[in-house]
Amino acid sequence: MEYNTWLLLFLSLGLGLLVGLQRQSADSKTAGIRTFPLITLLGTICGLLAREFNGWILMAGLLAVTALLIITFFQRPKSEWEGGGITTEVAVLIMYATGAYLVFGELAIGVVVTGIVTLLLHFKTRLHGWVDRIGDKDLRAVMQFVLISMVILPVLPDRTYDQYGSLNPRNIWLMVVLIVGISLTGYFLYKIVGQRAGVFLGGILGGLISSTATTMSYSKLGKTVTSTSLAAFVIVTASGVSLVRVMAEISLVAPSHIETFLFPLGIELAAMVILIAILFFQHRKEKSTMPEQTNPAQLKGAIIFALLYGLISFLSAFVKNKFGNDALYAVSVVSGLTDLDAITLSTAKMTEQKTIEASLGWRLVMVAALSNLVFKAGIAIVIGGRQLGKTVAILFGLLILCGLALIFLWPS
Repeated sequence: MEYNTWLLLFLSLGLGLLVGLQRQSADSKTAGIRTFPLITLLGTICGLLAREFNGWILMAGLLAVTALLIITFFQRPKSEWEGGGITTEVAVLIMYATGAYLVFGELAIGVVVTGIVTLLLHFKTRLHGWVDRIGDKDLRAVMQFVLISMVILPVLPDRTYDQYGSLNPRNIWLMVVLIVGISLTGYFLYKIVGQRAGVFLGGILGGLISSTATTMSYSKLGKTVTSTSLAAFVIVTASGVSLVRVMAEISLVAPSHIETFLFPLGIELAAMVILIAILFFQHRKEKSTMPEQTNPAQLKGAIIFALLYGLISFLSAFVKNKFGNDALYAVSVVSGLTDLDAITLSTAKMTEQKTIEASLGWRLVMVAALSNLVFKAGIAIVIGGRQLGKTVAILFGLLILCGLALIFLWPS
């Protein structure tokens, strides 16, 4: 795209000044407040010349900048070599390339790249500190997610293996990557907050990681009389966040039907929020620590979810073909007891592919969500004891009644 030359030059100068300001404040010996804008201007001028004459001018400029960096590096005193990095040198090369890119590409991308470079340079200490705090367990979680998303996913075949078109290995594993990514985000937020997470934040993070696991953890804590009401609050909060998570999954898998899903599910979520708000104001001054969370990116768990999602997708297609749409409710009830994500993704995909109507799709998701509440209430009763079980059963009972009313009364 062609832009006004003066605009390109002034923007190039401004972006270079931004990075140079950061490097000057960090007392960089390689480049600072004057050098970086000169580098980006050089990139832009080389880009303008390349556009008019020959693309080799860009390469010549890059070689010249690289040669200057090499000369500067070897002119340093030996004491500055030891323990020094090449971060500023790499930033110089990126900003030269950014200055050249402004001539040929989107200005917004150049601005975003410059912003990222500036932030990475500025938050060096915090980033290094965060890496230092990562233990073997957390690093293993990252590497396992890399294995799941960047190694396994690309090599899986993109074709179906059944007559209903429901068993596609790559599509199934893509859903695994989505769910593991959401759970891993919650896990690392928990690692950042740690034991400072109070009951409210504990419920939010628990819903992101696994609302069922959170229900089990806090049901064990709920055996003590003093923490029973707090445990109920966290369990309901985690369930509310899991519904938000469900709506986010639907928006990604079935974006063209999100409004049809959003309104009835949003009303059920509003009912949850009301209960959460009442419980919060009752216990806002009380404190509790969040139990230790497990790594959600384990390969075994990913494979189990893939098998479960594939099974539910196949069963949904088979049941619809053999018994009709009404029989899908039975699949939702059973699958909702074990995993809400799998039935949500399967139903959303069927809706997006127009295999079922969106009005049926959200009802199936709602049935699965209510079935999941029944299952978690059972966990609270069995593990948490009579008092916690009674509290959770009453709260979830109200939510189940609200959900059933929506299923039967909401217009098709």
